Amino acid sequence: MKEIIVSGMRPTGRLHIGHYHGVLKNWVRLQDQGECYFFVADWHALTTHYESVEGISTAVWDMLVEWLAVGIDPDKAVLFIQSHVPQHAELALLLGMLTPLSWLERVPTFKDQQEKLRERDLATFGFLGYPLLMTADILLYEAQQVPVGADQVAHLEISRELARRFNSFYGRDAETQQQIEKGLQAMGKRAAKTFSQLQQRFQQNGDLLAVTEAAEFLQQQAGLSPLMQAQLLAHLEGKGREILREPQALLTAASKLPGLDGQKMSKSYGNTIPLQEDPELIRKKIRTMPTDPARVMRTDPGTPEKCPVWGFHQVYSSEETRNWVRQGCTSAGIGCLDCKQPVIEAVLAELVPIRERAEYWAARPAQLREIAHAGAQRARNRAEQTMEKVRSAMGLAHEQGVD
Repeated sequence: MKEIIVSGMRPTGRLHIGHYHGVLKNWVRLQDQGECYFFVADWHALTTHYESVEGISTAVWDMLVEWLAVGIDPDKAVLFIQSHVPQHAELALLLGMLTPLSWLERVPTFKDQQEKLRERDLATFGFLGYPLLMTADILLYEAQQVPVGADQVAHLEISRELARRFNSFYGRDAETQQQIEKGLQAMGKRAAKTFSQLQQRFQQNGDLLAVTEAAEFLQQQAGLSPLMQAQLLAHLEGKGREILREPQALLTAASKLPGLDGQKMSKSYGNTIPLQEDPELIRKKIRTMPTDPARVMRTDPGTPEKCPVWGFHQVYSSEETRNWVRQGCTSAGIGCLDCKQPVIEAVLAELVPIRERAEYWAARPAQLREIAHAGAQRARNRAEQTMEKVRSAMGLAHEQGVD
């Protein structure tokens, strides 16, 4: 069976070529390899933009148009809008019942975004609970793989920890629980207290060293059999019958494409080339890109690695063209406009079919909504299978007509 892959994007405006090379090309490849669920994360947009919601709805549909334009296929992947699948909110709420506040406060995104978005009031429950919604997005579909860059692996860890914690509470049968209590009694009160402190260090603080220390500590307890030691260590790690699957990070290569100014390509920096950019504007943007500051005069030699245009050649140019650029730049044999011309041609060639397909889908709003509706229905059906297990485990499932 194909592995389940889940990923989403916040609708914060038109997509650019950085998104294409960093995320979307990978999605196009993955849709042929796994059972993929790709969603427009409109609820996530509200966690930071709850005061200014103008444009979110439009951005949702623009994003779907551009996904289809780059080759995301609704016959191969499930495409849907997050808010059209209420199970995301339900699972996030239920996970909140058992999530320590300290876990949410130590998520890297929490402090990073507060620092980057100082102009916004992010002292809200929605922003603090962002990791719960993210976790629900993933666990609802029993995702085995979540595409992330190396710098995002830590953000996924809380989803793994929450799945583990949920399973530790609700995945143990009565017999296993009795064995754990028997083991704690056999240790004695002082040792049981030490074990509880180690468990807290791991489950609430994410201290992996506590697991190693606990394993060594349990081996020192004369009153415990090897089976009891194993059961207690599994209890500390939060391992139980798997109700919610722990997802794994699917590491994706970071895009080599810089922004027009050499920084990370970002709308906030104003250094992007949107997927539907006008061709003449693309030519103007690339022609006016800054280059190696050492090349003041046409006759001055340069260093490609110090020039943002070289980053574009790394993505768009053949080895032959890159060799031509390096030779010409370092010897002053070519000018900066000469260097930029192959990039201009390659970017335009890449975006022409994307822009044409985007125009096609933008002109068919009814068909676009049918795709979103069908995707949401498929997502709800899959998500409900998980929610039935979660509700039952938490004592919330009742037969009709029974109190």
